[in-house]
Amino acid sequence: MNLTRRTTATLLATFAILPMSSRADTDKATTEALDTYFDFVDYNSGSITAEQIPADDWKRLQVVDVRDAGQFAKEHIPGAVNIEWRKVFAERAKLPKDKTIVLYCNTGSFSAQSAMALRMAGFENVRILHGGFAEWKARGGMNAHARAGK
Repeated sequence: MNLTRRTTATLLATFAILPMSSRADTDKATTEALDTYFDFVDYNSGSITAEQIPADDWKRLQVVDVRDAGQFAKEHIPGAVNIEWRKVFAERAKLPKDKTIVLYCNTGSFSAQSAMALRMAGFENVRILHGGFAEWKARGGMNAHARAGK
């Protein structure tokens, strides 16, 4: 059993033995956190396109590639750091709160999950690169970085 399955099994076993009142309190807290999050966020507030980032601004961002290490090693946005999407929340202390964090994966789905977790943890400076790495690359992303002196 891998770590994720073991952790999930442990959480489920713990949850199953909690008294009903504890489960209700946990469910209520979770529901309230989600309500707060969805009240706060609007449709495009968390995404940004590569075109919206001036070439010189890339170096002022904390760009995080949430794909796996193999994909990152093969190719990535220059200046990006690699934190796999499943580990972003656990490693949130490594992320700055004083500059914009741009998360990306291949298409946007894993980065969206990571961004939601970070926002629920109090990060208001998180953006998702719309379309992910594939869109950045298709729109000539390397050329923009070359012009910026990356």
